[in-house]
Amino acid sequence: MADILTRNWWLVVVRGVAAILFGISAFIWPSLTLEVLVLLFGAYALVDGVFAIAAGVSGAALSGSSRWFLVLEGIAGVIVGLITFFYPNITATALLYLIGAWAIVTGVFEVIGAIQLRQVISNEWLLIFSGVLSVIFGVLVFVFPQASALSILWLIAIYAILFGIGFVALGFRMRSLGKTLSTPASGTI
Repeated sequence: MADILTRNWWLVVVRGVAAILFGISAFIWPSLTLEVLVLLFGAYALVDGVFAIAAGVSGAALSGSSRWFLVLEGIAGVIVGLITFFYPNITATALLYLIGAWAIVTGVFEVIGAIQLRQVISNEWLLIFSGVLSVIFGVLVFVFPQASALSILWLIAIYAILFGIGFVALGFRMRSLGKTLSTPASGTI
C-alpha cells in the first residue's frame, strides 16, 4: 500500500495547488459577483473531488477501507461541484451552507483517512490538520452566516490556501517516503 500512496503523491500535490489557486483568486478578485464565485467554487470542488476519487481508486486494490473514505470524499466534492454548476443562481446564504457542509464532510473523511494511514506513513498530522481545519471552517460558516460577503470571501480564501499548503506538504512528504522506501539499504548486495 505504501508503494501506491507514494507513487501517487502528485495527486495530493495537485489537490493542494488547486486549493491554493482558488484561495489566491478569491483574494485577487474580491468584487466577484456571486455567480462567478459559485462557478469558481464549483470548479474547485469538482476538480478536487475528481482527484480524490482518482487517488482512492488507484489504491483500492490494496486497502479498501483506507481508500473508501477518500473515494467518498471525492464523490462529495463532485456532487457539490455539479450542484453549483446546475444551480448557479442559488442565494449567498445557500452557497455558504453548501460550502460549510462540504468542508465538514470532507474534513471528517480526511481525519478518518489519516487515522487509517498511521500504519503506513509518519507525520499523518498534515492530513489530520487539513481535516480539522476543514471542519472548523465549516462550523464557522454555519455559526456566522450573517457575516458580510467580503468577510466570508476572505475566510474562504484563507481556508483554501491553508488547506492547499497542508496538502502540498503532505504530497511532498509522501514523495520523500517513496524515495526512502525505494532506496536499498546500505550494505546489501
